[in-house]
Amino acid sequence: MKILLFGCNGQLGWELQRALSLLGEVVALGTDSVRNPGGMCGDFTQLDGLSDTIRAVHPTAIINAAAYTAVDRAQSEPDLAHTINALAPAVLAAQANALGAWLVHYSTDYVFDGSGDTPWTEDDAVRPLNVYGHSKWEGDRAVAGTPKHLILRTSWVYSSRGANFARTMLQLASQRDTLSVISDQHGAPTSAELLADTTAHALRSALAQPALAGTYHCAAAGETSWHGYAQHVIARATAMGWHFKVQAEQVRAIPSSSYPSAAKRPLNSRLNTTKLQTTFGLTMPPWQPGVDRMLAEITPPT
Repeated sequence: MKILLFGCNGQLGWELQRALSLLGEVVALGTDSVRNPGGMCGDFTQLDGLSDTIRAVHPTAIINAAAYTAVDRAQSEPDLAHTINALAPAVLAAQANALGAWLVHYSTDYVFDGSGDTPWTEDDAVRPLNVYGHSKWEGDRAVAGTPKHLILRTSWVYSSRGANFARTMLQLASQRDTLSVISDQHGAPTSAELLADTTAHALRSALAQPALAGTYHCAAAGETSWHGYAQHVIARATAMGWHFKVQAEQVRAIPSSSYPSAAKRPLNSRLNTTKLQTTFGLTMPPWQPGVDRMLAEITPPT
């Protein structure tokens, strides 16, 4: 089995290389063709190059871990966000359909409007609040048009590799005398490791049972706010030996209205994962242990 992975250098792509290697040969591509095997195209702004690459590899499964994720910048770069998040996945879908290949695509809680406090299900109405969310929804629709697809919607992804919210909080708490974090946006921090392992399990099942194709919500269990997430990170890192100017209990809670941004964020990013767990026989772990494990990996001993 040959698996073609796009976006191999991102948080999720890095973990997917490990998880997918158990299923078969993984051809992992980043955006820089010079660094890719055989100079193959992994740049999602080069649509013809993507088509050529997929036909050349002729994979059993295509995994799309590439995306335009600069939420605020997307407001001023809508065409680029649309190309990467919508047009490129449409190319992947067309080629997957032509080859009879599976296509795994990752989506986001940002396709919803963030209203209420009930976790979103896969059947809930989609109403993106910003350009990023709309571009991702367009990509979802394109991918859903090919029979052999898995769309995994997730939220607040992090890993021990690269920049993320936890690392930012560690840095700011070390440097600043005060720290304020938004408290009215709620979701579940989800590790790239969990998402990658779930992907491998779901793909293995789908290969044997094509009827499992569809859209699923994949996130860690439980919920918190960005404020609660920050407090947890600082408290755990303190217990591991870090020293901060701001302690966990001193982090100030503020509403979204006190932190203006170019793109409006959903207040409710909770995702209902019942369909995923029931279909694939999985149990999503609480978000806290995954965050603690990440901190253990990135926190230097003192």
